[in-house]
Amino acid sequence: MYRITAKEELDVRDFFMEVEAPHVVKAWKPGQFVVLMIHERGERIPMSIYYADRDTGRLGMFIRRHGKTTFDLWDNFNVGDSLYSVAGPLGRPIEIKHYGNVVFVSDAVCGQAENYATLKAMKEAGNYTISIQTFEDKAHSYPEKFLAKPVADEHYLTTEDGSRGIKGHYLDVLKGLIEKDKVDIVFGGGKLGSLKKLAELTKEYGIPTIVTVRQIMVDGTGMCGSCRILYDGEIKFACRDGPMFDAHKVDWDDVIRRDSRFVREQNIAKEHYLKSKGVV
Repeated sequence: MYRITAKEELDVRDFFMEVEAPHVVKAWKPGQFVVLMIHERGERIPMSIYYADRDTGRLGMFIRRHGKTTFDLWDNFNVGDSLYSVAGPLGRPIEIKHYGNVVFVSDAVCGQAENYATLKAMKEAGNYTISIQTFEDKAHSYPEKFLAKPVADEHYLTTEDGSRGIKGHYLDVLKGLIEKDKVDIVFGGGKLGSLKKLAELTKEYGIPTIVTVRQIMVDGTGMCGSCRILYDGEIKFACRDGPMFDAHKVDWDDVIRRDSRFVREQNIAKEHYLKSKGVV
């Protein structure tokens, strides 16, 4: 099965988990994702990859305690236990080549994982790599060893309240780098509202921008249609055609609207689980 080989808290909401999945690791490329099932009757949840180690056959993930399944995963699955399924790799990989100065920006859990994974590959391809990682505050920021510093020629950590690193958001730092003519291409992941603003900023300067469009998925293969987006006037599926897209071609208002479809149901499921554990 898919044995858990490491697990560690990252901040007050997120945690790191490493799982044995040699068939996934062998084929995975930056930009792709996996779908987890913690047990046979569990929901399918998509996860970005922090790293895939071919020597050990293990992959690392950053996971947020957000819904019923991720709380269950944190509470009840420990090192030595096994997950029911790790399906993947899914989605389309990004093109790894020499671009010049490559920037990756992130401000939420999936983006923080992709920040490291993408820049590692870009650095190996001979690019100058710049990482900008934004967190809400010190309590919601990651330990030093889980940041993208090791794969970045320049690394900027910002918090929105200034309690750690630079005060502000990655958009502020990025704009400064653009004005210094230090950016050839931008990759990004995280909050959809921030990615919309990122697309507006880089379009103004004519800078290519590729971002993860994280929509709600069910099967992760394009069959259910839940993750469809409006892209350059056409229907695309985040799981099959992405999840990384040209940010300047995405209809961000539609993406943000669709992402909120099941918030009520998600909250009900989470509250029911927490009550069963005596938490609320």
